[in-house]
Amino acid sequence: MEYDDVVLGRRSIRGYLDRAVPKPLIKEVIEMAMRAPTSLNTQPWNFYIVAGEPLDKIRAGNTERNLAGVPDSREFRNHGAYEGIHRERQIGIAKQLFKVMSIERDDKEARQSWVLRGFRQFDAPVSVVVTYDRAIHGGDIAPFDCGGVTNALVNAAWSRGLGCVINSQGIMQSPVVRQHAGIPDDQVIMICVAMGFPDDGFPANAVVSDRKSVDEAAIFVGFEDS
Repeated sequence: MEYDDVVLGRRSIRGYLDRAVPKPLIKEVIEMAMRAPTSLNTQPWNFYIVAGEPLDKIRAGNTERNLAGVPDSREFRNHGAYEGIHRERQIGIAKQLFKVMSIERDDKEARQSWVLRGFRQFDAPVSVVVTYDRAIHGGDIAPFDCGGVTNALVNAAWSRGLGCVINSQGIMQSPVVRQHAGIPDDQVIMICVAMGFPDDGFPANAVVSDRKSVDEAAIFVGFEDS
């Protein structure tokens, strides 16, 4: 698969086949991802790859605690609710997903069911929990590097026939994730990535999110107009 095909073809996958992902394939994907750029070659990232019963326990604990009103304990800094254009984009992707999933605006039961899927990491057979070394916690470079390696991870997975969705809902209850994934205190949980073989019959998997244009995003300085 060509690079352009990977980057332009990749989608966030929220529906998976009931099919195990071979450990050697996951290792191959992670090895590729770890070629991502990293500040001063510090490589602060680590990966806890969870499947089977431990993942089921994370799903259950995360869901139960969230429904019981236990406060969110994600370990990254939270900016609060989105506003302005960022809120508009958040609503935009939700509308795209709900449309193809036939979830009506006033259908509270269906909307709640969708939220619960997120708590369960979309029932993916694998969850990759991305962490970084607490020794360098407090700055922005380690999370930046984790973002780079996570981007590389989902693209590498796509190139090997796997689908992913980057999913912070799955780590909302940090103590549950730590307990069942065996994550020690010297690691900070950054994000998790649901992974598996895409279910091509799941409507949301066909959604391609809108992107702002290059003209909106890029400012060229010192170039002659052409």
